Amino acid sequence: MIKVLVSGGTGKMGQETLKAVEREPDLNLVGFTSSKDNLAQAIQEKTPHVVVDFTHPSCAKANVETILRAGCHAVVGTTGLSAADLETLETLAKEKNLGLIICPNFAIGAILMMRFAQEASKFMPRVEIIEYHHDKKADAPSGTALKTAEMIHQVNANINHYPLDEKELITGARGGAKYRIPIHSVRLPGYVAHQEVIFGGVGQTLTLKHDTINRESFMPGVVMTIRKAVSTKGLIYGLENIL
Repeated sequence: MIKVLVSGGTGKMGQETLKAVEREPDLNLVGFTSSKDNLAQAIQEKTPHVVVDFTHPSCAKANVETILRAGCHAVVGTTGLSAADLETLETLAKEKNLGLIICPNFAIGAILMMRFAQEASKFMPRVEIIEYHHDKKADAPSGTALKTAEMIHQVNANINHYPLDEKELITGARGGAKYRIPIHSVRLPGYVAHQEVIFGGVGQTLTLKHDTINRESFMPGVVMTIRKAVSTKGLIYGLENIL
């Protein structure tokens, strides 16, 4: 039986995680924390094997450090961690001989979209990413969009290699860019999490799109990573690496 504590259990993703853990016969929900609680104290009292973190970018790194230093495996869905943060946390996980799984997106369909985008980038010369999220999302662009750009760059570092003859009349109109890939972030009520990866070639376009209709869609991936975390040593970044 894997004992699980959820950090950020009062948030929307946290609440879904509580229900998902309680449904699984091999998982034991021992508690949850909110921003008002002391995470280190809760871990000491509840003695979980795995702590799942769905909190806020401003405290994600500190939370993961607390989890690992307390001797627990960590599953992290909070986005906004920098490359330097990941390096620091990976070192700590290895030192503690613990599993740390960080996933920008837990939806299996989104992972497939990223894999298909990676494959398409070998054959199409230009690409842009549009991601849509609810208006309470704290960071932009999304971790999924950044991960998609990274995966495309891994197999085609020359994509979008020639500059466009254009002029922004409003600064930022063309979005931000990662590896020369424009990323456009939309934040509106009514959305959950959605992304389009649009490729362009001579006389054609190809659009790969994933829509998250309900946060429950993330839960099979969350449960999968909880089970994987207890047998992991060090960092795994991205659900695609454990599918």
